Amino acid sequence: MFLHVTQLGIRFPGAAQAAVDGVTLGLAAGEIGVLIGPSGCGKTTLLRAIAGLEPLAYGSIRLGGEQVGSPTHQLPPEQRRIGMVFQDYALFPHLDVGRNVAFGLQDRPKAERPARVREVLALVGLEGMESRYPHELSGGQQQRVALARALAPQPRLLLLDEPFSNLDVELRERLAHELRAILKAAGATALFVTHDQLEAFAIGDAIGVMYQGRLHQWDDAYQLYHRPATRFVAEFIGQGVFAPARLSLQDGEVRVDTPLGPLHDVEECPLPSAYPDGLCEVLLRVDDIVHDDAAPAQGRIVRKAFRGAEFLYTLELDSGETVMALVPSHHRHELGERIGLRAAVDHVVTFERGAGAAAAPADSGPGQNLMFTPV
Repeated sequence: MFLHVTQLGIRFPGAAQAAVDGVTLGLAAGEIGVLIGPSGCGKTTLLRAIAGLEPLAYGSIRLGGEQVGSPTHQLPPEQRRIGMVFQDYALFPHLDVGRNVAFGLQDRPKAERPARVREVLALVGLEGMESRYPHELSGGQQQRVALARALAPQPRLLLLDEPFSNLDVELRERLAHELRAILKAAGATALFVTHDQLEAFAIGDAIGVMYQGRLHQWDDAYQLYHRPATRFVAEFIGQGVFAPARLSLQDGEVRVDTPLGPLHDVEECPLPSAYPDGLCEVLLRVDDIVHDDAAPAQGRIVRKAFRGAEFLYTLELDSGETVMALVPSHHRHELGERIGLRAAVDHVVTFERGAGAAAAPADSGPGQNLMFTPV
């Protein structure tokens, strides 16, 4: 791994608990990592520690095989060759774009600097704008200048702390895809902080979900959504509900009974012995619930949201449980109407009943580590 953070911990004086506690993650050269989580979860503190701006209480940080941080060895930030892009871009208002971008090139021969400025401005799509000033640029253009300035010295690692937070939602989504393309074109290794999971999914090769200083899962977007390692990850990533379920063995196969009836054709499922009496909660995402008029289970629509191609329906089952379903928008139903529902789940993610948002479901991985997979 090019960036290797091992069991990293950060404590602030007088704090009851560590701001960052036991975080381990890695990035290969050229990969983009993203840290997401609610405000105050420790993601920006972790980013600052990697930059060399926070001392470590325990753990270590290695960059390109070199140890740059530990409780006893702290390489100064200016010697780490790390670039940073901040929330407010931190552009110098009295300098034009060219001089802003050239600011980090003081170690290069003066004759080489203009060519490098033109090169990175072309990379971010701002060719020929060297003489413009920050106040003459849109928010998206200012963000690109800040990115160009950070890339200009060719840092070993680029850190980005919520660089889109001051932009409107539509622009943020577009820039997220553009940023990934720019970083990949530059061959940059980067770690990005956001609280927006759509940004994370658009940018990251690997995504880490943090809560209360701990890294709950470091994985790709598909695994975070379909195989969350903890209940918090399951709640934070995507929409879904936790429905009561019972696992049992019948003719050598695991049966999963839910308020929507038994689940069929399940490829992966925990063994009933993973939970007392097989009682657990099963995660049902919005795409796990299918509108089917022929299904024996029905739900009453208690809330709906129009999303163009789809409606997001919140439905109350006869058992009193609530589920959510995405239904094509030409299937238009009214509040209070009852519609048929069935679950279409190919693998089961389960948790202890009433485990709480931050609780892990097992020793490792989603569900329990006692798994039944039909042959």
